Amino acid sequence: MDPSRNPYSPGAGARPPALVGRDSELNDFEIATKRLGAGLYDRSMLLSGLRGVGKTVLLNEFCSIAQRHKWVFQQIEANKELDLSRIIADRIRIVLLQLSAGHRLAERARRALGVLKSFKVRWNLPEGGDIEFGIEPIAGRADTGILQEDIADLFTEVGEYAGERKVGVLITIDEAQYLGRDQLGTLVMGLHKVSQRQLPFMVVPAGLPSLPALAGEARSYAERLFTFVKINSLQPEEAAAALAVPAEARGVRWHADALGRIVDETAGYPYFLQEFGKQAWNFATGPSQISLEDIRHTIPMAFNALDTGFFSIRFDRTTETERDYLAAMAHLGAGPHPSGAVASAMGRTTSQVSPYRNSLIAKGLCHAPRYGQIAFTVPMFDQFVRRRMSS
Repeated sequence: MDPSRNPYSPGAGARPPALVGRDSELNDFEIATKRLGAGLYDRSMLLSGLRGVGKTVLLNEFCSIAQRHKWVFQQIEANKELDLSRIIADRIRIVLLQLSAGHRLAERARRALGVLKSFKVRWNLPEGGDIEFGIEPIAGRADTGILQEDIADLFTEVGEYAGERKVGVLITIDEAQYLGRDQLGTLVMGLHKVSQRQLPFMVVPAGLPSLPALAGEARSYAERLFTFVKINSLQPEEAAAALAVPAEARGVRWHADALGRIVDETAGYPYFLQEFGKQAWNFATGPSQISLEDIRHTIPMAFNALDTGFFSIRFDRTTETERDYLAAMAHLGAGPHPSGAVASAMGRTTSQVSPYRNSLIAKGLCHAPRYGQIAFTVPMFDQFVRRRMSS
């Protein structure tokens, strides 16, 4: 069939043509937006899940919902080198520009900019252009030199300004596990102060399965500030709809057996569904059906595409000793596995291999679902490692 009409989109954070199985999360976020916009209390959300389940897609959808309700939003993608004070100052500056768009720089806006100026002066951050020209710092606001208190002041000031404008502010943070305990604790404390005032200001982090525990370790009251949402693979009927609905919109029907085979092969993981769908569409002769025979031919093509892209880009960042650890995990199966069992499979003690385990967690390839356990953060990674190590 015509590849130019292929509806499937296996891209990082790309919205699938049929966003199925996420109605509950989208509805909950919209309710929270409406409540906070009306001056009522509600929690922010914290998303966690394996790679490829669609966390980034959901964050983007949250931004669209916020925008529909006249909120302003900013998006952050965390990494190990992120300077929290700088990135927050940059994003808050843009938020204040958005809040003031089309309006004169009234006294209330100047005050908010003054608090931002205090924050920048205290943390030795560069000026932000013409909008801050002539703005004097507000003494005693966001200038204590204690980052968590200063960010809390900054969030509160912006939340109050947004509330007076009858709008709200959303900040999303993707890959939030890279913030670490201290930086995440700083954000949680800032959100805590905003939450106490019931201001229309939300922070929505998303990250790997380790993120909820990391947030809890950062601040004991984190569970009262966030609704923790675990994003999983799709149920079989949802996975089938993710493939069938976009094709039907183009006059193409999937044979039921073909759908069932792909749902089984992908275990319902959204990214894999898009890759398998793309390969099946491009191979099928059609003109209006994708058959089981088409799927039998395209399964190797889809796995090859995943192996050379989605999987390899992560595997190739590892050292030889880390690959030995991954191979031992893969030999044991999908997991999770006791750390001791992995060490035994390598012929070593747990303490001897703990540096490799820790480095794989730091690189985001593994996580510890429970004390003394280890698991892959990438679905079906055990199968890839076995293929890779045997080639």
